[in-house]
Amino acid sequence: MVNLVMNGKDIRVPKGTTILDAAKMNHISIPHLCYLKDINDIGACRVCVVEVKGLERLVTSCNNTVEEGMEVFTNSPRVRTVRKTNVQLILSQHDSNCAICNRSGNCSLQTLSNNLGIHTPFFKKELPNETWNEVYPLIRDPQKCIKCMRCVQVCDKIQSMNIWDIAKTGARTTVDVSENRDINSANCAICGQCITHCPVGALSERNDMQKVFDMLADKDKVVIVQVAPAVRTAWAEELGLSQEKATVKRMVAALKRIGFDYVFDTTFTADLTIMEEGTEFLNKLGGGESEKYPLFTSCCPGWVRFLKYEYPEYVGQLSSAKSPQQMFGAVTKTYYAQKMGIDPENIFNVSIMPCIAKKYECGVSVLDDAGYGPDVDVVLTTRELSRMIRAEHIVVDDLPEEEFDLPLGIGSGAGVIFGATGGVMEAALRTAYFVVNGKNPDPDLFQDVRGVDGWKEATVNLGGNVVKAAIASGLGNARKLMNAVKKGDVDYHFVEIMACPGGCAGGGGQPIHDGEELAEERGKYLYGLDQIDNLRFSHENPSVLACYEEFFGEPLSEKAHHLLHTDHSEWELEI
Repeated sequence: MVNLVMNGKDIRVPKGTTILDAAKMNHISIPHLCYLKDINDIGACRVCVVEVKGLERLVTSCNNTVEEGMEVFTNSPRVRTVRKTNVQLILSQHDSNCAICNRSGNCSLQTLSNNLGIHTPFFKKELPNETWNEVYPLIRDPQKCIKCMRCVQVCDKIQSMNIWDIAKTGARTTVDVSENRDINSANCAICGQCITHCPVGALSERNDMQKVFDMLADKDKVVIVQVAPAVRTAWAEELGLSQEKATVKRMVAALKRIGFDYVFDTTFTADLTIMEEGTEFLNKLGGGESEKYPLFTSCCPGWVRFLKYEYPEYVGQLSSAKSPQQMFGAVTKTYYAQKMGIDPENIFNVSIMPCIAKKYECGVSVLDDAGYGPDVDVVLTTRELSRMIRAEHIVVDDLPEEEFDLPLGIGSGAGVIFGATGGVMEAALRTAYFVVNGKNPDPDLFQDVRGVDGWKEATVNLGGNVVKAAIASGLGNARKLMNAVKKGDVDYHFVEIMACPGGCAGGGGQPIHDGEELAEERGKYLYGLDQIDNLRFSHENPSVLACYEEFFGEPLSEKAHHLLHTDHSEWELEI
């Protein structure tokens, strides 16, 4: 342990603790912009500087450790002056038009500037003038970049994709796509982790809200919305609603107030995915030694892009099942339209997803099998849902709860846990166990696949077949797993991979809380919903069973193959 004095207070912390962490442990606030614990501690912004008695220069608190007898001043007049100057210098190369920035009110630089009393420009502004592909699902505004390096470090250290890097020199130094590439030709998975770790509005999702508002205003259009499982964990975080009030049914009520004609639950097609993908896996398992393993789940388009870019030789081992989002689009424009007597040409499908890559996925033309334009027309993120609710001036606290519409609003607890890492695997194993053994397992039998560890393994006995399964979340972990598979160091039958750490609960389209990682907490919420659900098996979903009886016939039927499956080798990657 080390003894020191901070702002006149005697404190005691473990040896090796940074000054910033020592302050935090003792409820002393030191502002910072670029710092991300264990990811970005390079002192780039110089905002976390502190004064140490006896030292002539100020030191950055994020990457300097405490020493015995050290006396630290975190907010002395000298520190305040330098900190304010550093922030003013950052602002001189930052577009400060906060009123039209999507991070206004949730921007670390904006908060810090206000706290430091910076209300007028001090240095002459010099903003870069660079272009960006505005069609791309991920948008970068170079005039808002503060060169904190967070996007670079998250992409390199967590996702192992190396999409971002330092570009140019001197006063023109900035962050841009690495290796002199444009974003369209880069191997970006569009996971969006750079967005959720950016402290300002330099990175964001493409804004598709106006397209939806336009369709809602068109009286000839039947506007259908589906909501992904992970959205229910976070939809009200930016609206200030307590967890008790932020229920799924209140979210449904808000969507109906916005004006959607039908509000459905993507857990319906999560269950449908289990029927298709689970049957595909069991058929493969019974196919003998000629089968290639593992079979990879295909729900996550970020993971699909990653595999196609980095390990193209394994694309044939992806499950041919479409993601729940795309299955939903195909089902609504065929089965549901037929059932309800709606002209599918008039259906406009909206998805609300915790994901940026889903904006890419809905634009992959090879997935449009219903025959009426895109199966899914527009994808909005969880953040965009919050903005739409605010734009419509809906007071969510007072909304009476409403149910999802039928029949595509029924989903099982197994479908709900799709939003957490390991959830797809667990849902599939529940149904596979039933198919093989003729009876349901304990729904909580497969808890080994739960948790936010980056790479998990489980062994399951299915009717005498020992199935070796693996789960990975975060592309850095996916790369480690794939390298092990490639070298022959591991041997699996079934593998689930999600591009974002913690799965969709930690997706790139989820609300941003600077410095906080909430995937684990959100995932636990999903498992809690599964625990109290009366329906916990995908194969018992009455709406899914009716869908097969009335339309598809059975899993992997010819019609199911046409509408619910895809050839991933035909996916185009450039946008």
